[in-house]
Amino acid sequence: MAGRAKLRRPVVVGAFEGWNDAADAATAVIDHIASSYPTDLIFELDSDDYYDYQMVRPQVVNGDDGREIVWPTTSVSVSHLPGRDVVLLKGPEPNLHWQRFCTSLVSAFRSLEPELVILLGAMLTDSPHSRPLPVTAASGDKALARALGLESSNYEGPTGITGVLGDACRRAGLREISLWASVPHYVAAPPNPKATLALLSRVEDLLDTALELDDLPELARAWTRGVDELAAEDTEISEYIESLEAQQDENELPQATGDSIAAEFERYLRRRGQDG
Repeated sequence: MAGRAKLRRPVVVGAFEGWNDAADAATAVIDHIASSYPTDLIFELDSDDYYDYQMVRPQVVNGDDGREIVWPTTSVSVSHLPGRDVVLLKGPEPNLHWQRFCTSLVSAFRSLEPELVILLGAMLTDSPHSRPLPVTAASGDKALARALGLESSNYEGPTGITGVLGDACRRAGLREISLWASVPHYVAAPPNPKATLALLSRVEDLLDTALELDDLPELARAWTRGVDELAAEDTEISEYIESLEAQQDENELPQATGDSIAAEFERYLRRRGQDG
């Protein structure tokens, strides 16, 4: 495991495939960062310990050396940004031994002493595709939540590995925050570049660093246009989307103040100014 001395201001960003990842929007953030910056694999967890291969099957792929088996696993890599290093965590949600799984990851994170652990998720909601897709932020660290102005979550019910790992990080003294993108339930099939872009923008806020977006904004616009065209062919769906738009606009109207808009614009300019 790479030591902290080799990393610059490390922050962990992680996401898991499966229950926590509607439309693959969260894991797409990890893939995007990894492909945008020089990235080195640190280690992979032993898949035999955590996966039921009848639930998450190994894949046969054709490589340069012929056909090979690729086993499901959770990987930890480091992307080298200009001003800091981002530790990337990605893998399918494990089927077995969640507590041991989280203990292994938390032990690795603690050796790096990250400034923050950011865990990403995406969930199906009633958000209309034609409006900005909301991203909900939460933290079990009350002091961190107050500092970032986050609302306390009153949710009770089933949770996934993202919630369990976040709790394990908090108990180990790591500052953790979770970001959940809202994915329109009527277009649940992956990919959803608009939801991925929404998550990536919130990661930018937390890092206070402009990230390479590449063609993601154009892909998000193309995705929106594509859904618009499909909806236009079905009057019932169009009317349903219009009702969602009206409901969201009404709920968000009190928050759309001049001060909040100006603050968001200032954050955007500050991040982009770092590139100049």
